[in-house]
Amino acid sequence: MALAMAPTIPAGTLSRTSQPSLPSHDGALLLRSWEADDAPVLQRAFQDRMIQRRHVHHVTSLDEAQEWITATHRSWQQEQDAQWAVTRADDGEILGRVALRRMNLVHGLAECAFWVLPNARGAGVAPRAVATVTAWALDEAGFHRLELAHSVGNEASCRVAIKSGFVLEGTLRSARLQQDGRHDTHLHARVRGDA
Repeated sequence: MALAMAPTIPAGTLSRTSQPSLPSHDGALLLRSWEADDAPVLQRAFQDRMIQRRHVHHVTSLDEAQEWITATHRSWQQEQDAQWAVTRADDGEILGRVALRRMNLVHGLAECAFWVLPNARGAGVAPRAVATVTAWALDEAGFHRLELAHSVGNEASCRVAIKSGFVLEGTLRSARLQQDGRHDTHLHARVRGDA
């Protein structure tokens, strides 16, 4: 069926190029695609209780980590999701992950997601990584709206959203399933043109 209007981002726009590496505004971080050699770090990340608590899926083996990394490359080519390893720019150490999930090119929508490894928490990694992906998505890739959702009990993610310029739009009742049950969810968003 034909679209009644032009898509916000024409199909093939993202996949015709490699996933970009993105430096943070301050130059301290580099966001890059995940590589096969990153599998041990990814597996270790999902052993962290805080990351486990907030995610529905877990990576429990090196094979699963490799499969997850392979899937990230496939998702970029299919223009469905984009996953970046958040690294320290000077030595390449992986500090976390940031993503655009559920990319809808017709409407120009995507959801931001992130986690930070324990040794990098509290240093502003998450807000800088989210701000970096947001700037690329809205200013370069052509997305119109980005959303960031988190359990209302996850105050750290709420602070990241606000520091990254995402406006709190409301609460979605019983919208997120986690290990301990259903959670109400804060929905934040940034729209192209927001200050």
